[in-house]
Amino acid sequence: MDTAPAASTFQRRLHCVEAAAELLGVKRSTAYEEIRLGRLRTVRVGRRRLVPTEYIDDYVELLKREAEAAAI
Repeated sequence: MDTAPAASTFQRRLHCVEAAAELLGVKRSTAYEEIRLGRLRTVRVGRRRLVPTEYIDDYVELLKREAEAAAI
């Protein structure tokens, strides 16, 4: 039995900042500003700065918490 995932189910786990910005629906400059502020975390792989999928999810949760707090 083959336990390897099918090619169609492959999902990238590390995203370049531009791809993360696209997934988030924000501009590239906004993503870099959020990184600079420490709100969107990244990892370094060599000289590249990449955004793990989990950090994108964490950032979305941060935005949701901020929206809920502002509504109170």
